[in-house]
Amino acid sequence: RVLTVYGRKPALEALQNPRQATHALHLADSNRDAGIISQLKALATERDIPVRVHSRIELSRISRNGKQDQGVALDIVCPTFRPVEEHLQSLHNMAPQRLLALDGISNPQNLGMIVRSATAGQIDGIIWSRKGNAALGPLVIKASAGTLYRAPLLYTATLEQGLLECRGQGMEICTLEAQAEQTLFSHRPSGHCVYVLGNETDGVSRRVGAIADSRLAIPMNNGVESLNVAVTASLIAYAAHFER
Repeated sequence: RVLTVYGRKPALEALQNPRQATHALHLADSNRDAGIISQLKALATERDIPVRVHSRIELSRISRNGKQDQGVALDIVCPTFRPVEEHLQSLHNMAPQRLLALDGISNPQNLGMIVRSATAGQIDGIIWSRKGNAALGPLVIKASAGTLYRAPLLYTATLEQGLLECRGQGMEICTLEAQAEQTLFSHRPSGHCVYVLGNETDGVSRRVGAIADSRLAIPMNNGVESLNVAVTASLIAYAAHFER
């Protein structure tokens, strides 16, 4: 439940939010004690957040992006992050769940906008795996307008593994595909349901498509072939309002 973000500005914005729980600030020993670095230290001290100084190599291991971390990393507490299997253990006590699964969303801006829409709408969990999807870095945080920190993110080693666990608990797996005969708005899930968004260029992968129970499309007019994947996510996030 701790997300390590890197970069001076993302770290500063997080520390300036008093409601954002933070575990520790990491700084490279090569940083000059001036400007934003001084601000970061002052804010951390004011909020009683540990400041840990590392060699440049050690910090790059913490940030996982030594070329872009600017000598700064910040551990942010995200209480709504948890493994898929932990979420599934509570299904029997829950009303019908609507989950959104990400199959190769490689553009950080798209991923951030998807997170923002899903968090604002009627989505109970976003299934994300590090493999195949954009990393949860500064571009995603910026595009999500900071909602990533409170998003109901459910992480898994691979999407196929996470979806198989969902299916094992009786959840319906629905992929969004342009050529599907049934539409998102005519579909009525009988219980818990996972909606899968595919890659921006190639769509849903074969392995994930083979797991699906249903295939759904967004109705299109005037010769338009498809919508941006983040727009599709917004439609899914609010489709429940049309099911009543």
